Amino acid sequence: MSANITLSEAAANRIREILADEPGKTALRVAVVGGGCSGFQYQFDIVEGPEDGDEVVEAHGAKVVIDPESLPFLLGCTIDFEDTLAARRFVVDNPNATSSCGCGVSFSI
Repeated sequence: MSANITLSEAAANRIREILADEPGKTALRVAVVGGGCSGFQYQFDIVEGPEDGDEVVEAHGAKVVIDPESLPFLLGCTIDFEDTLAARRFVVDNPNATSSCGCGVSFSI
């Protein structure tokens, strides 16, 4: 299965910045967990590296790992980083999401 997950240059830059201050950590883990007002939400963690079975996405000198349970929810998505007056955060443009809450933190499929 091809995950076809894209990591933007802005997201990669932010991941590299964060990892520079986290000795021993090498990747951003993106997971989908139950919760939020729409049913699912994204979880972001800085980790030492991939675990068995993880999908690894590398681009622009940064690495993202995704666990096998979250992967089907993230197929075809783009992971980006938003830096505006309102927020500094990773955002996921997910073609699988049928709706999302007003703040964009949770989604449904």
